[in-house]
Amino acid sequence: MTVDAGLTTVRTDRACDAVIAQLEQRILDGTWPLNTRIPTEPELTAALGVGRNTVREAVRALEHAGLLEPRRGDGTYVRATSALGAAVYRRARQTDLLHVLDVRASLERAAAEAAARNRTPADAERVAQAARDRRAACELGDPDAFVAADLAFHRAVIAATGNPVLADLYDGLTEAVERSVAEIDRLHGDRADFPGHDELADAIVAGDPQAALAAADAYLDVARTIIERRP
Repeated sequence: MTVDAGLTTVRTDRACDAVIAQLEQRILDGTWPLNTRIPTEPELTAALGVGRNTVREAVRALEHAGLLEPRRGDGTYVRATSALGAAVYRRARQTDLLHVLDVRASLERAAAEAAARNRTPADAERVAQAARDRRAACELGDPDAFVAADLAFHRAVIAATGNPVLADLYDGLTEAVERSVAEIDRLHGDRADFPGHDELADAIVAGDPQAALAAADAYLDVARTIIERRP
């Protein structure tokens, strides 16, 4: 793909937000259609007049939002053009963490029950593996690796519901969820002493919606307490 002549250089202050806005607009208006490869990082850097780190951060944010997908050795592709997910993403980026948690609670409680009812054997194994990966990440000293493992677990639960609308909504919240998980992890400090995740995985594998809901409530209640008590 050639670089879009419509891309314009951006100011250095709040450069990442400006880059995100331009890239996102090209996805939403169809300039970069579904399943097409976007310009390379050096091409975007030259067109936008910003540093490579700024471009990389902006592309990563859109990956987290579910709009872009990196393919090893083949560049970055447009994965989704959902206006719903993009709207949720834009709004959530500047939302208070308690508001984000309220929305998370609504989606994740519904997802817990639905995943326990609807999961396939393959879904159950993916959720169980994601829980194991999250548990292993608890022992690491790398906060970024833990946040990534936690998000992967929650997305596996969402996928197990079989509900594409719920998946689109959650994808739009990804950046805000990541921010909330990172802040809760920073404030709490003891990842092993955080209930609910392993119990949720077990309930989904067992096909027990009530136990799944109780497990989701357990970790959401702790998360709310941590956020409410922050300095």
